[in-house]
Amino acid sequence: MGRQSTEARRARRRRPRLAVEHFVIGLIQRVSRACVSTEGRLLGEIGRGTLALVGVRRGDDRAAAGRLLERLLAYRIFPDAAGRMNLSLQAIGGGLLLVPQFTLAADTHKGTRAGFSTAAAPEEARELFAYLVERAMDVHSPVAAGEFGADMRVELINEGPVTFWLET
Repeated sequence: MGRQSTEARRARRRRPRLAVEHFVIGLIQRVSRACVSTEGRLLGEIGRGTLALVGVRRGDDRAAAGRLLERLLAYRIFPDAAGRMNLSLQAIGGGLLLVPQFTLAADTHKGTRAGFSTAAAPEEARELFAYLVERAMDVHSPVAAGEFGADMRVELINEGPVTFWLET
């Protein structure tokens, strides 16, 4: 019996890992208000709308960021007159608060400590987050954003609570 267990363990180790596609992550929350600050300085705030914590992984590109933005604006998380989640951020004209969050890109599959080998390099992630914010401001209003690389404080009032994990 011990031998089968050893052989089974060896077979599992030899099994090829499935390729995992990496896409820009958006952890979104429906809020009645949210703000982000750093060192006592307000970076951005919104009233009713969506707070999106954004994680960038290695291999993410502008096309993926654009797809995430489309989903952020069109994802139906707000209640209609019947109380069903049938309205998007665009439909209600709500605010969008984008906050970069490096830890969302962590690999948490093994052990008790997150690994960050799957996260994009800081300059690459900074550029992609800046692109996302710029595009958001081009197509929607109001948009506010956190500061990449800063030690930020995020305050929010989550309605519902409603929280979704989006990938492109």
